[in-house]
Amino acid sequence: MQKNQDFKPFVPADKVMPEFTATSIIIGVLLAVLFGGANAYLGLKVGMTVSASIPAAVISMGIIRVLLKRESILENNMVQTIGSAGESLAAGAIFTMPALFMWASDGTIDSVPSFLEIALIALCGGILGVLFMVPLRRALIVEEHGTLPYPEGSACAEVLMAGEEGGEKSKIVFAGLGIAALYKFIADGLKLFKSEVTWDISAYPGSGIGMDVLPALAGVGYICGRKIASYMLAGGVIAWFVIMPLIVLFGGDTIIFPATVTVNELVAEGGVSNLWGTFIRYIGAGAVAAGGIISLIKSGPLIVRTFAQAVKGFKKSDKTVTVERTNRDMSMKILLVGIVVVALIMWLVPAIPLNFFGGLIVIVFGFFFATVSSRMVGLIGSSNNPVSGMAIATMLISTILLKVTGNDGPGGMVAAIAIGSIICIVAAMAGDTSQDLKTGYLVGATPMKQQYGELLGALVSALAIGGILFLLNAAWEYGSTELPAAQATLMKMVTEGVMGGNLPWNLIFVGIAIAVVVEILGIPVLPFAVGLYLPIYLSVPIMVGALVRTFFEKRKKWSEEKRKTTVDNGVLYCSGMIAGEGLIGILLAVFAVIPLSNEKSLGDLINLTNYGIDLGNIGGLVFFAILLATIFVFATKKSKKDR
Repeated sequence: MQKNQDFKPFVPADKVMPEFTATSIIIGVLLAVLFGGANAYLGLKVGMTVSASIPAAVISMGIIRVLLKRESILENNMVQTIGSAGESLAAGAIFTMPALFMWASDGTIDSVPSFLEIALIALCGGILGVLFMVPLRRALIVEEHGTLPYPEGSACAEVLMAGEEGGEKSKIVFAGLGIAALYKFIADGLKLFKSEVTWDISAYPGSGIGMDVLPALAGVGYICGRKIASYMLAGGVIAWFVIMPLIVLFGGDTIIFPATVTVNELVAEGGVSNLWGTFIRYIGAGAVAAGGIISLIKSGPLIVRTFAQAVKGFKKSDKTVTVERTNRDMSMKILLVGIVVVALIMWLVPAIPLNFFGGLIVIVFGFFFATVSSRMVGLIGSSNNPVSGMAIATMLISTILLKVTGNDGPGGMVAAIAIGSIICIVAAMAGDTSQDLKTGYLVGATPMKQQYGELLGALVSALAIGGILFLLNAAWEYGSTELPAAQATLMKMVTEGVMGGNLPWNLIFVGIAIAVVVEILGIPVLPFAVGLYLPIYLSVPIMVGALVRTFFEKRKKWSEEKRKTTVDNGVLYCSGMIAGEGLIGILLAVFAVIPLSNEKSLGDLINLTNYGIDLGNIGGLVFFAILLATIFVFATKKSKKDR
């Protein structure tokens, strides 16, 4: 990689091209809502989200270059800049705010949060995440161009610069989106076959196996790869084939807290899944919390360096006057005014449950974790950015501070979640902004225009995420089998544990001990802990998707170029599958809440099982095999140039 002083962007600084146009704004806003909704559904179901930058760039090229016959790489870059903001803001919001809905459901608080409350919390976090990143751009993107690779940002730039293939690639994304949407509608809308194929193993009491035969899970596995998927599956195997059988073996006719009936009665009532819901999720919570804290401790020196660099960045940005188009940032006056205005809104607007002290915590921790996130994604990529670990650390510290200062009880718990939500969104948005600015640096975009694009994406996504959270909760409720909301449930338990001390701490300590052992063995803790926390039904299809990618990567008869092209095409197709399932998931949520006569919903009307039609587990496996076959078809499909 070139040093920064020798670097020349794809579009020279003295060349002006269409960039922040009506076309790029409209398409970017639509993609922000699209990928924000899809990632919200995916994250609530699986506990993970995926980057939207490359799919947004590919779709943008398909629309702008192929349909509209416009040729401006900077317009395409602006589309992915705005569009990817939706995915990042959604990721931060869904990891925390569903806890408020769960508290309203169990009576801890009087009512669910209002749409205005959710939108304002999300907007404050989104704006702060962008503004805190602005003074870091020169230090991290420009001056460390040869040191920090920013993998997703660099990959997205490569896609944009290979624009002549944009039409072909966008077709692959749209194919994945359409096929997954149809599949999801048949599976969970018409319910022609079971989307969750499960078996309890009677010969080994307490164990079970199965998988959710859904497109997004296979897509996540393909994109993440075999290593991450295998760590997740290993966590699931430990839970479902070691810990749960031991609970049955030693528990049997005993009532073990937090259960209110014997272990055998739990299994008899709802199968081995009840063991997961009663015991394993607390063990998994301990492992996830420990994994997040371990990752922060290991990043200690990096955090200190980055924080010091950020302070220097503020001073330098305030004195430097930029003239070149490719080196022009937002005005420091606008930036500082924006931060002050957001701080006042958090403190003074009644819809946000924070006082002056809470707002101060947000500003201090927000800037701190924005600097950490921006540098960490430069090294390890957005997909591996431990946002949840930062959120857990924030939740622990802020909840303790709130309790010590007398802000306890339900009000203190709600304030803690609000603080955690904003910090989580700040970290996610800062990481996304830095990746997008890296893409812009490589292709020759105007940083200031990108920064305004990020703010626009945050605004639109904040308004959309409020409606999406309400809709999904009304359809299935957070914490249910359909939407486990793993990260939000963990934040809820952490807050309750600190405030009330009523958690089964022994189970949590077991999870912490397992995480420590995994760390000693040199295995990445967070993916293993997420696998331990989530039902094994989610880890298995993720592993299946990863094995499909492994098959492509290991084909010895193929040339290196063919293997790379096939794998990349598969990533685009699977990105489309994730978006397609997320969209139909939201559509089905709408169907589930549209009332008809006789207390039935539109979802009940189209449900084929109500008419005696159900292909069962075998049907689910057959359809899933067909879905996997489509990955082979589109990943290995030759482009027009090759043909």
